[in-house]
Amino acid sequence: MNPRSLTVLKPGLETTVQELPGRIGYLEQGFPVSGPFDKWSFRQANLLVGNDRDAAALECQFLGPSLRFDCPAMVAVTGADMRPRLDGEPVQMWQSLPVRAGQVLDLGAAQTGTRAYVALSGGIDTPPVLGSRAVFHMARVGGHALVADQVVPLGTPTEAGLLTIPPPLRPVFPTDRRWQVEAMVGPNDDWLDPASVEMFFAADWTMQAKSSRTGLRLTGPQFSFAHRALHKNSDHGQDPSNIIDHGYPLGAVNLAGQTPIILVNDSPSTGGFINPFTIASAAFWKLAQTRPGDILQFRRIDRDDAGRLRAALDQVTNPGVPARV
Repeated sequence: MNPRSLTVLKPGLETTVQELPGRIGYLEQGFPVSGPFDKWSFRQANLLVGNDRDAAALECQFLGPSLRFDCPAMVAVTGADMRPRLDGEPVQMWQSLPVRAGQVLDLGAAQTGTRAYVALSGGIDTPPVLGSRAVFHMARVGGHALVADQVVPLGTPTEAGLLTIPPPLRPVFPTDRRWQVEAMVGPNDDWLDPASVEMFFAADWTMQAKSSRTGLRLTGPQFSFAHRALHKNSDHGQDPSNIIDHGYPLGAVNLAGQTPIILVNDSPSTGGFINPFTIASAAFWKLAQTRPGDILQFRRIDRDDAGRLRAALDQVTNPGVPARV
């Protein structure tokens, strides 16, 4: 047994190892970027335990795991509120927590949000695959979701004090389950008529249950198409939303017929549907924490706005932000 490890007693619902920046450079071979869906919560968990903010940690969705520590460690839980308990006693999220060998950390069902993150001092030390420890569970790239009795190796920790993330620096999950999500027009907005472009930003969109780390499906009003979509060459396909296969940007709002699908971490990188809109990367943490039935309202921004949002998010996940307890 690795001298530093944890053992999975209960795996939760598709709990996976994730790492930043993900699996870079393999899109043309069909391997998505993967990595943590909510980078904000993920990075802050790592900072709390003294890791590099991009070190491998656990992403838990809807229902968390039960983990037994085989060594002393520092642990932190951030993101969705899964009511963590240590040896049956409630413990606080968003702060460092020292644990002893033999202790058990339990995460329950998410009370708010969808995805929680568990960082361990030293990071998770599973073997990198194609340059990353990030798991693409659907294709078993980089491993698979945790299973019962699995032993997860941990790396060598650095010395770290007890820290907490101040509430103003934590992501806020809306109590009314209505999310404002920043989005840009393009690259294929000219395949919709102008009224449909405006409609996208004015309407309420409901997240469907048939959503995952591959794509988030939305229900809402019907789109109307521009002349070029209705009078096109046959090589573009029959449906107005069809187009000759082309690259999909990460965060694209992929229009499959009348169903918008937001392409996220484990999504395909190419295909034959139009992408009239693209979600800003700094808004991905919101997508990660939505759940079926939540309402998404899209706020129109441009690329400069998106850059400023990303810089602001990067600032709250920089080393030195956490305050000592």
